[in-house]
Amino acid sequence: MVTLEKTEKTDLFSMNRRSFLKVVGAIGASAFLGLHRSEITKALELSKTKVIWLHGAECTGCSASLLDGGNPNVFQAIQKLSVDLAFHETLLAQQGIFVDGRPAATSELNTEILLDEAIEEGNYILVIEGSIANGPEGSGKYCMIGERTFKDIFEKAASHASMIMAVGMCAAYGGVNSADSDLKDLTDFRGVAFLNENPSRGMLDELGIDKPVINIAGCPAHPDWIMLTLAAVILGKINVNDLDSVLDRYKRPLVFFPASSSMHDNCPRRGYYDRGILDEDFSGEGCLLKVGCKGPYTRSDCGLRRWNNSISMCTQAGSSCISCCEPGFPDVASPFYEMIEDKPLINGMNVGTMSAIGVGAASVGVVAHAARRIIFNKDEKQEDEE
Repeated sequence: MVTLEKTEKTDLFSMNRRSFLKVVGAIGASAFLGLHRSEITKALELSKTKVIWLHGAECTGCSASLLDGGNPNVFQAIQKLSVDLAFHETLLAQQGIFVDGRPAATSELNTEILLDEAIEEGNYILVIEGSIANGPEGSGKYCMIGERTFKDIFEKAASHASMIMAVGMCAAYGGVNSADSDLKDLTDFRGVAFLNENPSRGMLDELGIDKPVINIAGCPAHPDWIMLTLAAVILGKINVNDLDSVLDRYKRPLVFFPASSSMHDNCPRRGYYDRGILDEDFSGEGCLLKVGCKGPYTRSDCGLRRWNNSISMCTQAGSSCISCCEPGFPDVASPFYEMIEDKPLINGMNVGTMSAIGVGAASVGVVAHAARRIIFNKDEKQEDEE
């Protein structure tokens, strides 16, 4: 088990990749950046890492989540990691194509010029928040920024980037923009490297661009997942040219989205599940499986890391998990507040079948949990072999 006392006495840069990621996964962004501030500063004092952060079709929720991060806040973290945030629309000072009625022709005043200059300089990490419209008919015109399609802006930025971080479900897998609807095929929103679970329909594949990609899942993504992944890349603890050993098949960091366990494993209500105490509405303190909790089918460390400065999380606050970290969200989790009874656990069995044949509620909980562990371990083995 990783503790603050152990990591405080450890030389950060003597750690191998596996140990580094284990520490990062256990102690969170504030403790990590605080404990190793002097080492980070020394390692990065002669260089800065440029980051360009672009917004496609989204609600800016992941940026809001990052801004809500605790100690350190995003600005302190950027300083400690020696990040040059060259472009981020939400955080930029006011700019416009026109100032006082006249065309603004410098990067100090004109956002479009600032972005083009930053891209053309190259050598940056590209962060994408939001999905990328391919429609109608491959034009990308369902997402415009000024007179330019976001698809065109993304193509130029991705071509010059050293690597890409897709932050949030929209950027990673298409998210709510690619959910099933009458407009889905017409608008044709894509994630950076995936469309839902499909790696052959991401926008990079559409454009014929080959770049290293890390997907930070979540709707929104947790501040720690974003900052600690960025820190690991900047500090060289993740080799962007050899990502297979640290990512799962959906390009999520395994340290935050473990292949061998689910969010349910560390849920504060887990004990009620094992005892067969399943609430049938949202007013009780028991397990929320019957009101639609998807925690048993969701890979994330929310139950350990928690949110709002590690104070709470969805199930602790009384809401069921809606599986917002799984590719295919929101369709794979819909309807959110209805129990999944037909999702296979093992040998074709599922919760509904097990209940129907007379297995006691407590036994259902224990057996179903064991079955999911077997499935997750099997998936993890397959990922290792791949």
